[in-house]
Amino acid sequence: MKKAFSTEQEQFWAGEFGNEYIGRNISQELLASNLNFFTKALKYVGKPKSLIEFGANVGMNLKAIQQLFPGIQLHGIEINEKAATHLSENIGVNNVSNISIFDFKSEKTFEVALIKGVLIHINPEKLHFVYQKLYDVAESYILICEYYNPSPVSITYRGHTDRLFKRDFAGEMLERYPDLNLVDYGFVYKRDPAFPQDDISWFLLKKEK
Repeated sequence: MKKAFSTEQEQFWAGEFGNEYIGRNISQELLASNLNFFTKALKYVGKPKSLIEFGANVGMNLKAIQQLFPGIQLHGIEINEKAATHLSENIGVNNVSNISIFDFKSEKTFEVALIKGVLIHINPEKLHFVYQKLYDVAESYILICEYYNPSPVSITYRGHTDRLFKRDFAGEMLERYPDLNLVDYGFVYKRDPAFPQDDISWFLLKKEK
């Protein structure tokens, strides 16, 4: 029985396209690039004790973070069932929520809330729900890693329309939550000769208590 989702984007990633994406998201090269990426992006966090990732897929980001910070407590939210199974093998089944981000609830907070390459695929009308969940679950830091554009724009994604949206996600969160401050930011180019990423702009935000 298929799960019912509130948006076409959720159904897209929970279904066959999300299954096919798994094979494109596993490689030693990506792991090496992620190690380099998070060394920079989490530089000002210190040594985090816990981290949750929204849209963790098979866990390539979390594997890198686990290597950088042995002993860190990890949790991943993943809508695609097959990807969530792979993720469970990496971080443990009790640390995986195989549900839509919109359905995720937690009384627990994590030192860092991470989202990487996921906000771009969220229905723009529902973004504010994800912003709120990121904010609520983050004890201290929010790390946003996405395609950036100063104004909202929709891009055709692998032949599909209304599946990729670029905008200033971090800027919108800074405006929405006055107690968030920008700590650091950067860009990683897809043509980097050693550690390429997919043209990602990243922003580290901190809650000022």
